[in-house]
Amino acid sequence: MKNLGFGMMRLPVKNGNAQDFDYEELNKMVDTFLEAGYTYFDTSFVYHEGHSEDAVREALVKRHPRDSYTIADKFPTFNNVPEEEADGLFESQLKKVGVDYFDYYLMHNVQTVLYDGIDGNGGVIKKTRLFEHMKKWKEEGKIRHIGISFHSSADLLDRVLTEHPEIEFVQIPLNPVDWGSEFVQAGKCYDVIRRHGRKVIVMETVKGGGLSYLPAEAEKILKDLHPDWSIASWSVRFALGLPDVIAVLSGMSNEEQMQDNIHASDDAKALTEEEKKALRRAMEIYRENKPIPQSQIDTYKGLTWNHVPVTGILQAYSICQIQPNPAFSDDNNYFKNVLAEKAHLDLFGDLPEQEVRTADGEDITYLVEKAVRWLKKHSF
Repeated sequence: MKNLGFGMMRLPVKNGNAQDFDYEELNKMVDTFLEAGYTYFDTSFVYHEGHSEDAVREALVKRHPRDSYTIADKFPTFNNVPEEEADGLFESQLKKVGVDYFDYYLMHNVQTVLYDGIDGNGGVIKKTRLFEHMKKWKEEGKIRHIGISFHSSADLLDRVLTEHPEIEFVQIPLNPVDWGSEFVQAGKCYDVIRRHGRKVIVMETVKGGGLSYLPAEAEKILKDLHPDWSIASWSVRFALGLPDVIAVLSGMSNEEQMQDNIHASDDAKALTEEEKKALRRAMEIYRENKPIPQSQIDTYKGLTWNHVPVTGILQAYSICQIQPNPAFSDDNNYFKNVLAEKAHLDLFGDLPEQEVRTADGEDITYLVEKAVRWLKKHSF
């Protein structure tokens, strides 16, 4: 199955200006993607400072027949749009992209705070009846498939899918390092989606570029097995080989990245046991990278800070620090949702102080508070 997807969120631009697209390069990438037999393009109301939809219109819609591609777009749930403005915003997206319908339309960033609210009594998704609006748009023929992108616990996802049978697919961050992550829970979320009989779309396949380069020891393990595979392609292949995946998204910025992903997708098969073992070992080495090695974090199992596992807090903080852009990683935004889910506390409010000590009496309060302060500063 040709299930590589073109994520339109890290497109080639001129002079570092997120709104000034290099259309010569972008048009070539779009053409290459289609010529290789791939059709799934993913955009959003907010990507590229609100201009990704423009790029889709200019580079794809205006230049290729409508039946030669599929487009996924998303409703900006986090913008707290009043219910009476939801229809108008959706129509403006159709007009901006230049199409009469979206093949896939997602409620963007479903999470604890937006779904349940910090107090557990209902967030903006419920209060503005967004699912009802999406069902209406589908009945009108303006959406072919309803879905959500998701950034919270597997337990919440299980409940959302139970409460909303209209959801046909779920987009989740999924890559080798997030598979067993305490907060991201990629593996658990993937299992929940399949158990409910829904389809999967994979995002953050290379973790925003963070899995393109690994510590030398980890890269050697992978290169010894497949010298011709790029490091990034290991994560792409990991996702491509999973059942029930509609699309594996990659935010590609140039023709070289496009060709590498197409090559990986064209010959992708489910990883062998030997390849899985090598990848697991490489990820273990990756998580041992600074500032807090996973082996140290594991010694704090059972400790909590305001009902949130300390291991999750430190893991989220540590993994962010080794990403190309630490402040724009999946993990930094999960903490606020776990805090709301476990303790009904607002990360951006006044948080109770709490001492954290290990079983042998070591005071690690300073370490936990350092992580909390950073995650709070860089959450949105």
